[in-house]
Amino acid sequence: MDAVGRSTPGGSGKGQAPHPWSRYVALGDSFTEGVGDPEERSPNGLRGWADRVAEELSAGREDFSYANLAVRGLLLQEILDRQTEPALALKPDLITLSAGGNDMVFHNSNPDKLAARLDAGVERLSTTGATIVLFTGPDWWHTPVLGRNRAKVAIFNENIRAIAYRHHCIVADLWSLRELRDPRMWDPDRLHFSPLGHHTIAMMVLDTLHVPHTLQPLEPRELPEQGWRQAGAGDLVWARTYFLPWVLRWLQQQPPVIRRLYTRQAEEVLHPKRPAPAPVVASNKRREAGRRGQ
Repeated sequence: MDAVGRSTPGGSGKGQAPHPWSRYVALGDSFTEGVGDPEERSPNGLRGWADRVAEELSAGREDFSYANLAVRGLLLQEILDRQTEPALALKPDLITLSAGGNDMVFHNSNPDKLAARLDAGVERLSTTGATIVLFTGPDWWHTPVLGRNRAKVAIFNENIRAIAYRHHCIVADLWSLRELRDPRMWDPDRLHFSPLGHHTIAMMVLDTLHVPHTLQPLEPRELPEQGWRQAGAGDLVWARTYFLPWVLRWLQQQPPVIRRLYTRQAEEVLHPKRPAPAPVVASNKRREAGRRGQ
């Protein structure tokens, strides 16, 4: 599970050493789905750090594919229950997993009990032989409400490091990423990251994997030309584009008791934005062919 190559933060990526991965699958909640980093050309209208990492990993790799199974709002056990087996079926050689934030922020969950569930999930994922990247939680010290969970997040983070050690995983350490103390890194809701925050996290993940890249500090890149293939059937696209937004708008207009009643049903409509592995961006050959055809 050792990464190859070396990089420095914000490395140019020129003359990149090849990395060993050809199929990347991301698991998680809104953090991994990319909430806070809107991009109308991306599936679900979101980009996020995982997409940005996949874009860099795909450079010069015609065989590289990427799937993102993350769905906003899920708790740790829901992520493991809904995403583990689909991830295993995709036969990845690189997996990222971030889970547990919603449990601690919204449910005041015990970090040690959460860690026991995470440990079992990581053990199952490790049967793939893939490189697994786990995330520590960020330091919400600057947020009045979320900051109350700071001690629990710190305990959970230590558990994550222990789990990573036991299962030979890599730790992407959000807690120690001091750049995240900059208010520009955060969405106005102070819970999700902004496009700049997702960009900064993507840089950290690539550096943690020792993969040379072209990302520069404080300079988020635009989505590459001829980007993302839309995955899913026509009815799924319709549900994402028209039906789900209508349901959410309707729920926002209802009294709190009605919203609570229907929220869980509405969440069931949400689907992973990239449920099947696919090329991240069009290959250079396809781009050239497209230009010649214009």
